Amino acid sequence: MHYRSKTCATWIALAAGSLGLHRLYLHGWRDLLAWLHPLPTLAGLVGVLRMRELGQDDRLAWVLLPLLGVMVCVGLISAIVYGLTPDERWAARRNPGQPARATGWGPVLGVMLALLLAGIVLMSTIAFAFQKLFEWQGGSLPT
Repeated sequence: MHYRSKTCATWIALAAGSLGLHRLYLHGWRDLLAWLHPLPTLAGLVGVLRMRELGQDDRLAWVLLPLLGVMVCVGLISAIVYGLTPDERWAARRNPGQPARATGWGPVLGVMLALLLAGIVLMSTIAFAFQKLFEWQGGSLPT
C-alpha cells in the first residue's frame, strides 16, 4: 500500500476535484463515486459551450451550466476538508500502520485558495441560477 499524502490530495482536489481525480488518488480505480464526478462536470461544460454558441437564451444551457458550478464546489469543499484534517487523523485513516508525517504549509495554502475559489464559484452559480429563474418567470418585480 502506497503512502497517501494530505498535501497531494488537497491540491488534486483543488485542481481536478470536479472530475473526481482526488477520489481516484485516495480510493483507487474501483471507487464508484470517483467515476460519477466527470458526467455532471462535462454536462456543465456542454452548457458553457452552448451558451457561447447560442447565447443566453438557450434554456438547456441554463440547466447545464449550474452543474459545472456545483461540481467545482464539490471538489473545492473536498480540498478544504482534506487540508483541515489533522495529521494524526489523516495518518490513521489513509495510511494505517505508518507514523503521521507533518504536512507543513502545503495543505494550508491549498485550503486558503480553495476557500477563495469556492466563494467565487458558489456565489456566481447562485447568482446565475436565480437570474435565469427570474427571467424565466417573466422578469418583473411585484409592486
